[in-house]
Amino acid sequence: MKVCVVSSCGGHLTEVREFKPAYGRYEHFYVLNDRVVLPEDMKQRTYFIAHSERDWRLLLNIHEAYIILKRERPSAILSTGAGPVVPFALVGRWLFHSRIIFVETFTRVGRPSLAGRILYWLAHDFFFHWPSQSKYFPSGVCGGPMLCAPLYPWVTLVIKCIDC
Repeated sequence: MKVCVVSSCGGHLTEVREFKPAYGRYEHFYVLNDRVVLPEDMKQRTYFIAHSERDWRLLLNIHEAYIILKRERPSAILSTGAGPVVPFALVGRWLFHSRIIFVETFTRVGRPSLAGRILYWLAHDFFFHWPSQSKYFPSGVCGGPMLCAPLYPWVTLVIKCIDC
């Protein structure tokens, strides 16, 4: 079992690393769209891709996703957003049959993110934090506000998805 953790930098990376109790017991690697100072545990496990802002570099990101996923062959791709997850979900799901697990970002209370609106249709497992999101994601699972609740239920949900 190998997990690809895809994230943009900043808050999305902080959020997805909260799930390390779920993916940390498996072989895993990270994909980030910007160079940042990495914690020690990420230093030898991180790929950096071009930063695309809904422009032509999306095509480059699709190519980068293909190269990385072909080399690593992850069983699952986990993300909380943002943009870099879209090409990885497309390539991972349809070319490498990876399980796509997406958690809508905690900060989206009222309206869904663009990544969330796209990944809702691509992900095998889709989670969100706030009950107000259920009208946008009727088949998704509301796990409650991760930062306000004990993390254990969230970690359990993600482990079940990875183990599928």
